[in-house]
Amino acid sequence: MDPKQAVEAVWRIEAGRVIAGLARLIGDVGQAEELAQDALVAALEQWPAEGVPRNPGAWLMTTAKRRAIDQIRRRERFERNLPDLVHPAEADTSDFDAVLEDEPIEDDLLRLIFTACHPVLSPEARVALTLRMLGGLSTVEIARAFLVPDATVGQRISRAKKTLADAHVPFELPVGEDRAARLASVLEVIYLIFNEGYSATAGDDWMRPALCEEAMRLGRVLAGLMPGEAEVHGLVALLEIQASRSAARTGPSGEPIVLLEQDRGRWDRLLIRRGLDALAKAEALGGGTYTLQAAIAACHARARTAAETDWARISLLYRELSAVAPSPIVELNRAVAVSMADGPAAGLSVLDPLAEEPSLRNYHLLPSVRADFLLRLGRPAEARAEFERAASMTRNERERSLLLARAASC
Repeated sequence: MDPKQAVEAVWRIEAGRVIAGLARLIGDVGQAEELAQDALVAALEQWPAEGVPRNPGAWLMTTAKRRAIDQIRRRERFERNLPDLVHPAEADTSDFDAVLEDEPIEDDLLRLIFTACHPVLSPEARVALTLRMLGGLSTVEIARAFLVPDATVGQRISRAKKTLADAHVPFELPVGEDRAARLASVLEVIYLIFNEGYSATAGDDWMRPALCEEAMRLGRVLAGLMPGEAEVHGLVALLEIQASRSAARTGPSGEPIVLLEQDRGRWDRLLIRRGLDALAKAEALGGGTYTLQAAIAACHARARTAAETDWARISLLYRELSAVAPSPIVELNRAVAVSMADGPAAGLSVLDPLAEEPSLRNYHLLPSVRADFLLRLGRPAEARAEFERAASMTRNERERSLLLARAASC
């Protein structure tokens, strides 16, 4: 591998571990990330000339540790903060290693995940900070993924680090009720990243696979770190099963293909098996909202053809989901399931009350779903108007083309 490619690959894998290890020592996520970036720059300078080290991850960590020692010395707080670690005149990395090895690196990674996803930050800031610190993505890569200017992402990350510092958010694992609340934020961030990759909200592409893959990687890491949390496994199950359809969701020219029209032979059976395994773990541990959503996805995954889908069970699962986590989006999805199980008129009776829901006023899927119901009821003129209204609302060009095509076919 080319040295520059090696640096980028190692950074993508090791960034979270390096930042996490440093953050526990110095207590500041922002400074830890800067020190890790310094080590990355050093690798870019040295590896092309000296070759890639035998253990590149350890090289990055050691280099970052040395720079941290220098920083602590310069701040003249080294003796006061860590008196038992080392005397300023005789600092070396072995002493530093002893401090960092007090606890497993997995604990530090958990701390970093919970810190980057802290509720004090906006959802957009949590997403950007998580992708930067745990995914090793550059500002440019994050901006490209979300179709926003580089400067916007840079500002989000800078403000997020400042907010964490100003709020004195400790680099620690929350406990009790705080842990449950914070875990919900962590799972939400991972799901937001996945959803933006699975159905892009704007731009020319229907999907952005790199974001889906990054979200699944983060979910798997979290499941390894928190094996006793049902909803972690539930989220992993949901992501794996949904991602299994990726190859079948677009046609030769990138045009979207809806679920019922997909070639299920192109679904990834390995991802489905992994998802079903994770779902079994989640259900054994009690489950929750992500587990219910994964169970719904599993109904589709188990059906060999669209006609074999157990819509009655899906309808019941959505009713259960609506009871524990009511939301207009859940009701919209329940309306689709009801229409498939009991007919479009029944679906319309669930859907129409949502027209008064403020949060769905500009949501393109509401008129799109209504158009589908009307078409199946033999009311093509009304369906066409709804498809056109939906097309005017979406910001994704691929989706707009699909909706306009459906309108024209009415």
